[in-house]
Amino acid sequence: MASTANGALLGLFRDPEGAAKALDGLRSVGLSKNAKVLTDTPYPDGAFGEEPENHKLYVFPFIGAMCGFSVGLLLNIGTQISYPIITGGKPILSIPPMINIIYEGTMLGAILFTVFGIIFESRLPYFGNAPYDPRISEGYLGVLVTKAEGRLDQAEKAFRDAGAVDIVSEPSGTRR
Repeated sequence: MASTANGALLGLFRDPEGAAKALDGLRSVGLSKNAKVLTDTPYPDGAFGEEPENHKLYVFPFIGAMCGFSVGLLLNIGTQISYPIITGGKPILSIPPMINIIYEGTMLGAILFTVFGIIFESRLPYFGNAPYDPRISEGYLGVLVTKAEGRLDQAEKAFRDAGAVDIVSEPSGTRR
């Protein structure tokens, strides 16, 4: 058996039950933390028995809102103090007109940080060298195991025992 340079293996399955069996087999040999299910159809979290991923996406909007609020407040105060226009004895720093700019700054910060958080939590872009097969876009399910240097034999055995249609070992699509 030839070893791969990146220690990754992709097993292709026709049905979700086979992918779930493959994940069970990978879990039994201790490779489930490095396994991902690739599919063209959305499945609910945990449909294949995979462990739930912890994410911190909810933190990004709060941090962005606080940054946007701070920038909006400083922009208002800084502009009004730098260029004071005193009209009829009214205060230089007037709260009602400041509310609009602070609100817009808060929303802009929250939205921008949310988009950044989604990209960050999705681990995009991925510059790795993992194997892929175009049949995944045609309805097959793929189970990708990464960081499995020295344990590819165990991963391949788990895929074969689960009824893999094909096993791809290189980014170029080399079949096993």
